[in-house]
Amino acid sequence: MTPAARIAAAADLLDEVIQGAPAEKTLTNWARSNRYAGSKDRAAVRDHVYDALRCLHSFAHLGGAMTGRGVMIGALRAKGIAPEELFTGEGYAPAALSDAEHAFKAADPDELIELDCPPWLAPQLRAALGVQFAPVMRAMRRRAQIFLRVNTQKATLEQAVEVLAGEEIETCQHSLSPTALEVTQNPRRVRNSKAYKDGLVELQDAGSQAIVDKIDLQNDLRVLDYCAGGGGKALALAGRGLKKIFAHDKNADRMRDLPERAKRAGVDVEILQAEALKDAAPFDLIVADVPCSGSGTWRRAPDEKWRLNAEKLDELCAIQAGILDKITDLAGRNGAIAYITCSLLERENDAQIDAFLNRHPGWALKAKTILTPLDGADGFFLALLKRE
Repeated sequence: MTPAARIAAAADLLDEVIQGAPAEKTLTNWARSNRYAGSKDRAAVRDHVYDALRCLHSFAHLGGAMTGRGVMIGALRAKGIAPEELFTGEGYAPAALSDAEHAFKAADPDELIELDCPPWLAPQLRAALGVQFAPVMRAMRRRAQIFLRVNTQKATLEQAVEVLAGEEIETCQHSLSPTALEVTQNPRRVRNSKAYKDGLVELQDAGSQAIVDKIDLQNDLRVLDYCAGGGGKALALAGRGLKKIFAHDKNADRMRDLPERAKRAGVDVEILQAEALKDAAPFDLIVADVPCSGSGTWRRAPDEKWRLNAEKLDELCAIQAGILDKITDLAGRNGAIAYITCSLLERENDAQIDAFLNRHPGWALKAKTILTPLDGADGFFLALLKRE
């Protein structure tokens, strides 16, 4: 595919996403239906789509239309590239610019357009972030780094770096966690690398690793990862020396790769279905990385920034409260809960914990941690709760 053909493909895909289709599924379907596109083509189109979604409103403003075509015209203008150089109508290039598109001059954008912030969420984000509001929203307009977690049960940081470098995957240590490596060269080679296949490293954001580091662990604790999903935090917890960890998710299909990942990492993770939770209880520590808005991870899933609405946020907050209430019954007499979100919103974080403590006077907040993209990774919230 030519550079212009990649732009045309991205514009078509953006039309679908703007209409509400999930970006990842849309890209996957396109790749399956267009076998002629090589790996470099697929990667380039994907980058175009995700870069555009991070900056959707500002690019549409520069391009003069909230369409895939308008957004890609705006993307080129944002980079200082004249759109007519690629919008030629030749071959598989997008149609040439119309007279109106060619003459269009965008007015100065307002702050929320410039920051690519959903207007309805701006008051909540301002309240939560304070003076960091604008810097955080600007950070959300850029690609996220690729991070690895070194499995210290199998390798030291130095050994992992050396093995990765042998396959021309360059990394450097990240300050947020002693197990975190930032991939600085050839990130797309990681999944096929020896270090990954042998369980020396796992893909995991440095912020996620830092949150796990904050959870106090002892080797004989019975630990349940209640909202395990793909199992990233379960594996990170097990990698800190736990003999065994239990994992559960309401949607068991999300955990389908966890047994293989645990085997590769050399750790013991037992999956529990809903009916087995009560029999396995009580647990000394329950980690609940609850469903949330994902506002701290909008760089990685930028379409979620635009798909979220007030009704969905209300639904998520109700789910979070329900999970907190439910897992108290699974915690032991001196049990603890690690409540985690990848959200920047107070409704899902401090306000959720305050409401929980009002409903459950036998629990106390022992510590909390807040991370934003300004700390060098994704945004996260952690509240450590203890039964008293």
